[in-house]
Amino acid sequence: MAATSSRVRINPSILTADFANLEHELGRIATADLVHVDVMDNHFVPNLTFGPRMVESLQRVSTIPLDIHLMIDDPDHWAPGYAEAGAYSVTFHAEAVKDAVALARRLRDIGARAGIAVKPQTPIEPYLELLPDFDQVLVMTVEPGFGGQSFMEETMPKLAVLADAVAKSGLDIWLQVDGGINEHTIVTAAEAGANTFVAGSSVFNAGDPAAQIATLRAAAEAHAH
Repeated sequence: MAATSSRVRINPSILTADFANLEHELGRIATADLVHVDVMDNHFVPNLTFGPRMVESLQRVSTIPLDIHLMIDDPDHWAPGYAEAGAYSVTFHAEAVKDAVALARRLRDIGARAGIAVKPQTPIEPYLELLPDFDQVLVMTVEPGFGGQSFMEETMPKLAVLADAVAKSGLDIWLQVDGGINEHTIVTAAEAGANTFVAGSSVFNAGDPAAQIATLRAAAEAHAH
């Protein structure tokens, strides 16, 4: 199962979905590029969500690839299991990992795309030299842990630095933002260089999620680099 090759990607986060009806909820976002799955352990962030068995279940019923975001301690140990479960992309946090490059290479060896995420206050510069080992970099635009937060525009200069470094490198790396993304903030993020957008509340709380995905996609494409 491969993600689409569109210029931008819209990845709805199921953190805002109806957990009692996830297969139905996945059907409502069938036009998305990937489905973003927030795995939280109540240690790295103060919230508890999904684990490996839930991800395996989602993998069985989802018609679109899984974009796993690990907000957990010790991703060096846990992340490979999500790749082995069939996840298309596995992103772990820079602040939690012991050996980012070794883990990224392990994920790629298993067959998943490897991603690294940074919190709003984490500088991006120390990770720029690691870019060749990653397929995606996630710049958090809220503090990780809960959905429904407001977009932090002060993270945009960091995203712009990252986008410039990726452009100069010539690497094909997806630049993802996560938190507070709607039809207005997606323009700001696209102009700063993002091309992969996680949207939870704005999609699942819309009367017509497919129409909202189309709206977000059009807004991002109109301002993408």
